[in-house]
Amino acid sequence: MSAMKGKAVVAQSGGPTAVINASAAGVIETALRNDSVFTGVYGAYNGILGVLTEELFDLGREDPAEISRLKRSPSSALGSCRYKLKDLAASRADYERILEVFRAHDIRYFFYAGGNDSMDTADKLAQLAAEIDYELVVMGVPKTIDNDLGFTDHCPGYGSVARYTAVAAMEAGRDTESLWTHDTTTVQEVMGRNAGWIAASAALARRTEEDAPHLILLPEVPFVVEKFAADVSDCLARYNRCFIVAGEGVKDEAGNYIAEAGGTFGQDAFGHKQLGGAGEAIRAIVEEKVKVKCRTQKPGTAQRAAMHVASATDVAEAYMVGAAAVTAAMAGTTGMMVSLVRSDDGEPYRCTTGLVELAKVANAEKPIPPEFINPAGNGMTEAFMDYVRPLVQGQAELEIAPDGLPVYARLAKHMVEKKTGREYAV
Repeated sequence: MSAMKGKAVVAQSGGPTAVINASAAGVIETALRNDSVFTGVYGAYNGILGVLTEELFDLGREDPAEISRLKRSPSSALGSCRYKLKDLAASRADYERILEVFRAHDIRYFFYAGGNDSMDTADKLAQLAAEIDYELVVMGVPKTIDNDLGFTDHCPGYGSVARYTAVAAMEAGRDTESLWTHDTTTVQEVMGRNAGWIAASAALARRTEEDAPHLILLPEVPFVVEKFAADVSDCLARYNRCFIVAGEGVKDEAGNYIAEAGGTFGQDAFGHKQLGGAGEAIRAIVEEKVKVKCRTQKPGTAQRAAMHVASATDVAEAYMVGAAAVTAAMAGTTGMMVSLVRSDDGEPYRCTTGLVELAKVANAEKPIPPEFINPAGNGMTEAFMDYVRPLVQGQAELEIAPDGLPVYARLAKHMVEKKTGREYAV
């Protein structure tokens, strides 16, 4: 049976990564090559919001060289958002609006790159399309630096942020080592609300016992002030310095984040508590309990957009899942997310793609398994190192301009004429 003909929409959601554009390139280039199936390929300007407001642009009119350049460009070139669609009962008007826009433009394929909440949105949309008998193929493309999506070995975006985190710890650790007589301890706070995969990746930096990081604090391990202070004191006794990497979501024994922004920032659009200041909270504990000076550093959004240290493996796999989503869609697959499947036949590392139901992935988080965390709860095991090492291999290709800086994609975004005849307030 031949594949259904119609237009496709590609959208990006949530926090950007160094390689989400590579996934977009995988979708776009594969779809454009199959113009007997895809009668047009559109981008949604700023994720699902762009669909709701009918702000779509024609990717087929873009310079092919600029589409290819997406593979070497960080962040979300199509535009992203944090807009939470709840269940069908609570947000039915939004879901119906999406299908109204799709019907008006004869859109029959929807490719959504995002994390847990995005997969939930895609799943609900597929459900409603089936309910009202609108032929629509919905495919999820995995994306998150947090590496907390279930049912996939790892997530595109993680290998690059892991590489960045390890390099940053190596370099800042040498800074602390050189000035330990003045700056005795350093805390590097990294992203990771409920899963500590990013913080864990700093363990790659520790090639010898004295190398940073000396302590890694994970959301999966309850933070006990007295134990932590003793661990810092022990490091100081052994190395004359202590370099700490902490996930932003470190929690106390009662399960409370040690640094909630609380009433200042509240919750984001997905209902997640806005965090900030875990590093400062830890610094205060070090200075109060251990009585030594402590510095803090926070890469912030730089850690998720650092194309200059992105992993070549990560870029290749990000493109692969985008292309695989289109291939599966043309075969009639819908309501699924592309997963990454690691070969278990040993060296060398090999990874292929699989498929998992969107409903399984939606709103599920994957913490670090206990066997990856050392018995003391402040470092990683060799099993984790075996898991993460292949993901950071290779330097991603960069296009360097005569001024010495990278060249990144800038899409023209030729907007498509609106056809629904009405504006939609969001």
